[in-house]
Amino acid sequence: MQLPFSLNLSTPQLAAAFGSTSATYKFYWLIAVLESVENGNNSIKKRALFSRMIANAWYTVNYFKVSFGKQDLIQNAVQQLLHLENLTIDIGKDKLLAILENSNNLKTALILNHFNKNVPHWFLSPWFPKTKNENDSEYKKRIYGSSQNFDNNCLYALHDDLITINSDWIPYLQSNARILKDFCYWNLALFLQSRNPNVPDIPNKLIKPAIRGTLSNQRKKYWDIVFKELGTVNCIFTDTKLTIENFAIDHFVPHAFVSHDLIWNLIPIDKKFNSSKSDKLPSIEMHFDAFFEVQKSAYEIVSYHNPKSKLLEDFLTIYPVIKDANDFEYTRYKDCMQPLITIAHNNGFGYL
Repeated sequence: MQLPFSLNLSTPQLAAAFGSTSATYKFYWLIAVLESVENGNNSIKKRALFSRMIANAWYTVNYFKVSFGKQDLIQNAVQQLLHLENLTIDIGKDKLLAILENSNNLKTALILNHFNKNVPHWFLSPWFPKTKNENDSEYKKRIYGSSQNFDNNCLYALHDDLITINSDWIPYLQSNARILKDFCYWNLALFLQSRNPNVPDIPNKLIKPAIRGTLSNQRKKYWDIVFKELGTVNCIFTDTKLTIENFAIDHFVPHAFVSHDLIWNLIPIDKKFNSSKSDKLPSIEMHFDAFFEVQKSAYEIVSYHNPKSKLLEDFLTIYPVIKDANDFEYTRYKDCMQPLITIAHNNGFGYL
């Protein structure tokens, strides 16, 4: 992706800020700046920006459990603040921002202020290249001093506890905020995908969805057909007999990892168990055989009663050529599910 061009601004320097990235902070820093400018703030407290960095990474780290790398400051900070402030994974962004910006907890303040050591001034390094004879302390001091005069028409001025956006840049940032944020998220997705090569759907794990999709279609057009035929289905986790009036649909491998609602990963389970299962992983040894038998039986029933069902096409991702239930092969299905569960566990998802 290319940044929007400007005749009067040093957009190559802005793009160059992402030329060498060993952590996620540059992406989240600019996104925080853009959101603040969109909200009409041109003089912005650093703590507010650091809080936004945390808030924007919150769901990616805590819900989707995407790895940022062992040394990443943002991932470590998100994980620490979750417990330090006794917060929940699904806390709303506005509430989280309010807590982080106003908390009196000294440890919270220290965690947020830790970003001040490098993030604000290193982002301006393309406007102020480091000389051979400068040490880090001298370099930081020079950037602070030069930025306060907006030398080289830099993006913002640095002060002890705030930044001031260069007025020349404000129209550009405001009019191109969407494109600039897309630029950040695109490059952030590439950065994180390189560190999570086996984790699916990284781009859709960067922002908390406004509304989680329901499974009503999968229930009415697939599993209800199965229950009408069989009467009851045993829960693969509790062995409870489920009826059409009393069952929940759950993801065998958690949605937080697979990030889809394909029918081959959905299974009817006990409602009470579903409320406590959360995003825990099943055991291949304990649960897969029962899961497979329910899935195979369901496929046979639905393909008989509604052979043109679009939901049957979901199985093409496992069986590229599937004509009927005879093609529903055990080993291939298991070989598909096993790596997903192993990788999810390696990324921090726990077992039941």
